[in-house]
Amino acid sequence: MENENVIEIKDLKKDYKMYKSKKARLFETIIPGYENHTTFSAIDGLNLELKKGEVLGILGKNGAGKSTLLKMITGVVTPTSGSIKVNGKISSLLELGAAFNQELTGIENIYQHGQVMGLTKQEIEDVKQDIIDFADIGEHLYQPVKTYSSGMFARLAFACAINVDPDVLIVDEVLSVGDMAFQLKCFKKFEQFKEKGKTILFVTHNITDVIRNCTRAIIIDGGKKIYDGDVKGGVEKYKKIIVKLDDDKKVLEKELEERKKQSIVNVNNKIDKNDIWKKHYTINPNIIEYGDGRADLIDFGIFDENDNIITSVENDKEVVFKSKIVFDTKIIDPIFTMTVKDFKGLDMMGTNTVQEKIVTGEFNKGDIAIAEFKQKISLAPNKYTLSFSCTHFNAKGELEVLSRKYDALLFEITSNKDCVGLYRLDSNIKIIKI
Repeated sequence: MENENVIEIKDLKKDYKMYKSKKARLFETIIPGYENHTTFSAIDGLNLELKKGEVLGILGKNGAGKSTLLKMITGVVTPTSGSIKVNGKISSLLELGAAFNQELTGIENIYQHGQVMGLTKQEIEDVKQDIIDFADIGEHLYQPVKTYSSGMFARLAFACAINVDPDVLIVDEVLSVGDMAFQLKCFKKFEQFKEKGKTILFVTHNITDVIRNCTRAIIIDGGKKIYDGDVKGGVEKYKKIIVKLDDDKKVLEKELEERKKQSIVNVNNKIDKNDIWKKHYTINPNIIEYGDGRADLIDFGIFDENDNIITSVENDKEVVFKSKIVFDTKIIDPIFTMTVKDFKGLDMMGTNTVQEKIVTGEFNKGDIAIAEFKQKISLAPNKYTLSFSCTHFNAKGELEVLSRKYDALLFEITSNKDCVGLYRLDSNIKIIKI
């Protein structure tokens, strides 16, 4: 049963007619054979198989087609062509309260929602109290929902959607409804679904949630599925798309190599060839590097407080993370960044010159910058990756990646004492006996 396909999607397509005016739409409606529209493909030839127990993270920019895909899976939208096969019951957190009647009370809507979900009267009775307790809206439950605040409406709708026993759960950016206490209940419920081995489709722009929760990721761009694989790889590709350096638009590899060779020629007279920091480390063979070539991050390393190269970090000592960048063109106020991640790709800590409110100044072609990040790394003992980048905001306020090296260096953090959780706390504990 574990290998059973819960969802099978084949050659799925959803087209929308686009009209220049209401008059054009009217004429096409009333005049046989008359056409005056263009076609927009929200989903274009998408194929997907999802097995029981998979948690699928769906990534993509606004307008990529993510919500359209979910609406077709739930039956809200009819495909133009292709097929969708779902083996089991779906509960959707896509459009909360879509089955609610504004004139009915909250309790009456609980029954109506249950009937829409295909539950028997007894099954509704069995989950009714769980819904009431989860929503926690008090006596408002017996008032028409049209009198509810947006927060109360969301709480009841979420409670109705989550407190059924579906085979497939669809979640679209709605795990943050209500106040903090209610959000905590939402995430705990989501974790329970994962533990029960439910199949989950999860749409979010928060890549941290994808890394933490999902077992697989896909990326949709322009209605097409352009990635389907492991979560870490999907997140990294999505980051490239965000900064407009995806595979179809990035600078050609040969051109980048030529720029790098030229950069090396330019810096030979400024840097001792033997003074290469990264040769002392285990460089990640799966390093992720990209950029538009206007700068090149040529070296990086970890140093102690006396500027000696170190390969492991004690979490109670001050260390310096350094990166070395050579510029191929004039850049004003480049942004230098540093990030530490765990081996799953989750950001553990990091900073950059913008966050630290540092004005970096002007760099011209051939200039070299060394960015130093000095701090204590109070993370728990484990193995981590170190990432560096040099970025820039253009005149439109858009982030441009000049050179980025993700997961470049592998290193270990050690400690002289035990700690609980992700961080070492050097607490000043005081015990008073009365």
